[in-house]
This record gives sequence, structure tokens and C-alpha cells, in this order.
Amino acid sequence: MSSRENTGMALGLIGVIIFSLTLPMTRIVVQEIHPLLNGLGRALLAAIPAAALLLWQREKWPTWAQIKGLSLVALGVIVGFPVLSAWAMKTLPASHGALVNGLQPLCVAIYAAWLSHERPSKAFWACAALGSALVLGYALISGAGNIQAGDLWMLAAVAIGGLGYAEGGRLAKQMGGWQVICWALVLSSPLLLGPVIYLAMQHQGPISTGTWWAFGYVSIFSQFIGFFAWYAGLAMGGISRVSQVQLLQIFFTIVFSALFFGEHIEPITWVFAAGVIATVMLGRKTTVIAPKPITTRV
Repeated sequence: MSSRENTGMALGLIGVIIFSLTLPMTRIVVQEIHPLLNGLGRALLAAIPAAALLLWQREKWPTWAQIKGLSLVALGVIVGFPVLSAWAMKTLPASHGALVNGLQPLCVAIYAAWLSHERPSKAFWACAALGSALVLGYALISGAGNIQAGDLWMLAAVAIGGLGYAEGGRLAKQMGGWQVICWALVLSSPLLLGPVIYLAMQHQGPISTGTWWAFGYVSIFSQFIGFFAWYAGLAMGGISRVSQVQLLQIFFTIVFSALFFGEHIEPITWVFAAGVIATVMLGRKTTVIAPKPITTRV
């Protein structure tokens, strides 16, 4: 791997670490706030610093072709994943949701092959499939394999969120990583304002300080800052390859859940963690044929 690809992998890992707290924090929020209000409200709040940054940097408006791509980004990571995963967290523990979320790297790689015309080798697909199989195996052994309504919500979140990740990574090669998430937030904000105001007016009861802190995290870090590193990493290291780092998110989430929420970590978790890390390392050494390079802004 080139130094550029290594940098992309490192940036992707930073993004994954930030995203790893998303489900635990979301689970806190939805105990007091409606899942739809959480999913849409966090994007609307994140749109404020996004607009300020775009104005400060005097960024040019995206082209019409880029706006169409940004609409897919918004559908996937601004509306789809936040709302659907919030519904899932109403009934599932964060660690359970993290297991299902482990299927997302494979979805992103499939979307990348379709949208960005990346051509991963058979060895890469084998590593991706093995990593996903390990995640499913962990879910089965830990007793999280029973299909519940929350599982279906998370599966839908993974499918649509993967689309937003892959298209955002493609656009980041043209616009730059932070520009993609900022424009997606700003352009979607007018459509979010009405529903958020309505849902906020329907809310009853006090909101605890802890819930506000959790909501602040998913708004500023999960919905905004985390994507700076994530999209830049996808653009530099290749969407298919860097997306596999997300397999580690399941274990980061479980560790954070234990540290901050007192969840017990079984020894088997570390066994599967070692296996997933091994698939990521193997995947880094496989071939991914990238499309023709496009000038990248960072």
C-alpha cells in the first residue's frame, strides 16, 4: 500500500472511533426523545456549524451533478441511518446494534463497486465476506442472532447508510471530505426544519442533562466532525478498502459500552475481535483497482 492509502486507512480509523459511540449515545437519547426527532434534529443542529464553515471558507456551490450525489448522501447518512438506527435503539442494546452494523462494510464495498467503479480482487471479497461472517458468527454465539423488530430496523439502517458512505466517498474525491458532509447537511436542512419543529412541539416532559450531552455528541461528532476524517479517508485510501476498517467498530462500540455504561465484555468477544482485525489486515494487502483519478480537495 502507498503512503496515501495508509493515510486514508488512518483517517478512516479515526472516523470509526468517533462513530463507535453513536449507538450507545443514541440509546441514551431515545429513552427520552422520539427517535424521529433525534434522527432529524441532530442533522439540523449539525447544519449550523456546517453552514458557518462553508461561509468562512467561501466555498463555491456544488454543481448540479454533485447536488444529485449529495442527495444520496443525505438520504443515507443524514436521514436514513440516523432515523432507522434510532428506532432500533428503542428496543436493542447498543452492543446488539453494533453486531448488525458490522455488516455495513460489505454493503459499502458493494456500493463502491457500483457507484465508483472500483474493482476489488477476489481475495478482497473473500476477506470482506470472512469479516462479515465473523460478525454474524459472533452475533449467533452471543445470543444476538434472534431476529427482532430492532434487528430489521438496523438492517435497513445498514443498507441505506452504506449508500451514503459510498457516494460520499466518491464525491470526496471531487469536493473534499469535509465539504461533502457540510453541503449535504446545509442542502437538506430546509426539508428538516418543519418536521423537527413539529416533533419538538409534540414532545412532553423534561429532558435530563445526560440526554442533552448525548444528543450533542451525536449531532456534533457523529453527524459532523466524524465525517471529516471518514470521507477524507475513503477518498484517499479507496472506498472499498477503507470501509473494511469499519468492521472494528463493533468492538470499539462494545468496549465503550463497557467503559461508560458498565456492560460486561465476554472473553469470546476478544477472540472474535482478533479474527476481525486479522481480516482487516489481510484486506489491506489485497488488490483494489481504482477508477481513473480525480483531483482531490482536502
